[in-house]
Amino acid sequence: MPASPSGDPPEGAAWLDLSGEVCPFTFVRTRLALEALPLGATLRVRVDHEPARKNVPRSAAEWGQEVVAVTEDAGGWVIELKKRVE
Repeated sequence: MPASPSGDPPEGAAWLDLSGEVCPFTFVRTRLALEALPLGATLRVRVDHEPARKNVPRSAAEWGQEVVAVTEDAGGWVIELKKRVE
């Protein structure tokens, strides 16, 4: 996974930059990244596609993952997820 656009992710967090990607690929790539992480890990996903801002958190929650935050960032959004289920 790429490092955060602002540097290395904090300890225990991974970054996935999906700038330029569109749905449904944003959630597919997010799910694959979460599946590779251990339970309790944090994944921060950067998106710039407006529908992904809503669809990625909704789909992750339906899958059983915790949506920690969705924050606006320069040119897009950062979705912070915590892996709660395998």
